Amino acid sequence: MATDIARLIDHTLLKADATKEQILQLCKEAQTYQFASVCINPYWVKLAAEQLKEDKHVAVCTVIGFPLGQSTPETKAFETKNAIANGATEVDMVINVAALKDKQDQMVLNDIRAVVDAAKDKALTKVILETCLLTNEEKERACALAVQAGADYVKTSTGFSTGGATVEDIALMRRVVGADVGVKASGGIRDLAAVNAMVEAGATRIGASAGVAIVTGATGSSGY
Repeated sequence: MATDIARLIDHTLLKADATKEQILQLCKEAQTYQFASVCINPYWVKLAAEQLKEDKHVAVCTVIGFPLGQSTPETKAFETKNAIANGATEVDMVINVAALKDKQDQMVLNDIRAVVDAAKDKALTKVILETCLLTNEEKERACALAVQAGADYVKTSTGFSTGGATVEDIALMRRVVGADVGVKASGGIRDLAAVNAMVEAGATRIGASAGVAIVTGATGSSGY
């Protein structure tokens, strides 16, 4: 049971002050518990890829345009290619929330597609909506655009804005993207009950800094 749960979790450390020692510990924990991936900032991708090169079960996931999503599509595409060259096999990109709110749907589509195209056949793509900043209509539109762009997952949150994942948002996202696109719940998930609630609502991946606590039943951390 713990292993099944662990395989859903992107073991995450995205704090600006994370140290090399902490990243190495994250990788060690990911191997011990067989988490789906480690999710880290691009600076640490090469180190994590080296640490995990003998482990075929733990992916190296990184973030693109993080955490605001306000870099250009061209910048996000370059960042994606660079991360993949350094060993990333999954990329979580933040959409341009401002463009979405301004109903610049073609811009949002181009933004997502730039990353999807850069990662094609090399890495999974997850599209972070930052749901706490969006209306339900905007969430639905963002999900539809992510599907149109060919993304592998939609994801709730960066963990750095005003709120994290909710069961209601996961259910909405699952309804819009259908059965063939993944849904990642992230932000504020710190115990097994929260994981189970998200999975029941339709999540197929969980982003959490409290992965060890979740699978061991210890008290969760206060982070991502």
